[in-house]
Amino acid sequence: MGPLVGYVPGVYDLFHIGHLNALRQARELCDVLVAGVVSDEVCEQVKGLRPFVPLEERLAIVDAIGIVDATYAELTTDKLDAWREVGFDRVFKGDDWRGTPRGLELESRVGSVGAQVVYFPYTVHTSSTQLRRVITAS
Repeated sequence: MGPLVGYVPGVYDLFHIGHLNALRQARELCDVLVAGVVSDEVCEQVKGLRPFVPLEERLAIVDAIGIVDATYAELTTDKLDAWREVGFDRVFKGDDWRGTPRGLELESRVGSVGAQVVYFPYTVHTSSTQLRRVITAS
């Protein structure tokens, strides 16, 4: 049996403590950790907003903090596309996804290839959405 590969997807726009917490927690639960950084286009498609920080810069930031073994640019919304490229055993998500239609669908999709979803406590007091509101209100 090879190393346990973890995958922690996110936009990682306006990098903050919630991102750092997720990456640190994921690091403890796998041998190899890959961060999936959502492309500008996918972010816009899913959230209706374009990130402030461009994809290449977000990839560089996440890679430079020294927690992940690799970064991967997510160019589609389908985590099975990421699974085919990365080959992860676990995908890590905030517990705000637990029990939701999106979370249940993710569990089913990655479960079909033998991977599992591991949930972490969501950092409620800090989010890129909140930071964006403050920046745009100024």
